[in-house]
Amino acid sequence: MLDPVIEFFERIFHAIGRGVGMLISLILWPFVTVAAWYRQRGFMLKVIVGGIVFVFVGLYGYFFWQTQVWTGFDPDYPSKYETIASTPGTKGADGTCAPSAMVAMTADLIDFNVNENAWISSMLLYKAGLFGVDWSHTPFFDNKAAFQRGVNQAIRRTTVEFVDTLGRVRGTSQVDGDLQDARGAMQFDEYTWYLSWPFLPKTPTPSFYRTAIDDLQSFNDRLGRCEAIYDARTDNLVQFLDRIASDVGSTSAILRDRSENYNGGWFDTRADDRFWFSYGQLYGYYGILKATREDFRDVIAQRNLAQLWDDMDAQLSAALKIQPLIISNGNESGWIMPTHLATMGFYVLRFRSNLVEIRGTLDR
Repeated sequence: MLDPVIEFFERIFHAIGRGVGMLISLILWPFVTVAAWYRQRGFMLKVIVGGIVFVFVGLYGYFFWQTQVWTGFDPDYPSKYETIASTPGTKGADGTCAPSAMVAMTADLIDFNVNENAWISSMLLYKAGLFGVDWSHTPFFDNKAAFQRGVNQAIRRTTVEFVDTLGRVRGTSQVDGDLQDARGAMQFDEYTWYLSWPFLPKTPTPSFYRTAIDDLQSFNDRLGRCEAIYDARTDNLVQFLDRIASDVGSTSAILRDRSENYNGGWFDTRADDRFWFSYGQLYGYYGILKATREDFRDVIAQRNLAQLWDDMDAQLSAALKIQPLIISNGNESGWIMPTHLATMGFYVLRFRSNLVEIRGTLDR
C-alpha cells in the first residue's frame, strides 16, 4: 500500500533534482562556453584575455574585502577618548588653551571613514553596480556604504555648526578659515571617482574628506595656542541640538515610510541601506555628543543636565547594540519576519526626544 506514496515522493525528488541540475547548468553555461572559446585561441590572445580576467577578479576581490571588513568599528568607541581638562579656548597656567573635543572627535570620525576604511560609495565597482543595477537595490555589498554615509551625515552637520556658531563670537566675528575649508570639503559629493563624464579627471571624494581632517586639526592646534575662537555658549548648544533633532527627525520619517509601505520582510532589498544609514548616523552622533558634553561642561553643570545627558547616551548605546546579520522589514503586526526598521525608528525617536528634553531644559 505504501508503494504509490513512495513512488510519488521519488518523482518529486527526481523533479527537484532535475530542476536544480538545469539551474546549475544554466549558471555555468556562459563560463563553460568562454572556457571552450579560450582554449581554442592563440597564445597572445590568451595572455591578453587572461590578464583582463585576472584584473577583473582582483578588483572584485578587493571590492568584496573592503565592503565586508569594517576596520575600527566599535559601538563603544567614545569611551576610549580621554577627558579634556577644561572648556576649549580656556587659558591655563602654562599659557596654553584647551583644544576642542568636538573638533578632535569629528576629525577622528572622518579618519575612520576614509583612512581606516576605504570609502565605498565612490569606488568604481560600487558605482558600476550589479550588471548595471545599483547596489542599494540589491541585498549585497551596500551595508558598509550606507553606514559610512550615515556617519558622514553627522560629520557634515557638525562642521556646519563649527563655521556658523562655534568658531565665531556670537556669529558676528570673522569666519575661521580652517573651519570653513573643512565644511566645504565635507559638503563634496559622496560618489565621485577619479573620472567623471565625459571622462574628465576629478579629485575623488576621499581626497576632499582627508583635507578636512587636516583643516580640523589645524584649527585645534591654533586653539591650543589660544589663536582661535571657540564659543561654548548656551545658545550655541541649543542651536546645535535643534539641528541634530531636525536631522534625525528626517531620518525617522524615511524609516517610517519604508517600514509602513514596503514591508517585504527579508525580501525588501532597500531595508538594509535604510537601516545602516540610520545606524551610521547614530554612531557618528554618539561620539560627537560625548565630545559636546566635554566642550560644554560648564553649561551642562550649571543647568544640571548630567542625568538627562546620561539618559541620551544610554539610548544611543542601546541603539548601537542592534546589529542583525540580515535586515528584515516585516509587518509590525507580523510574527514570522522581524521588523528591524521599526525597531531602529523607535530608537531614533527616543534619541530625538532626549534632545528635545535637553533643549527644553536649556531654554528654561
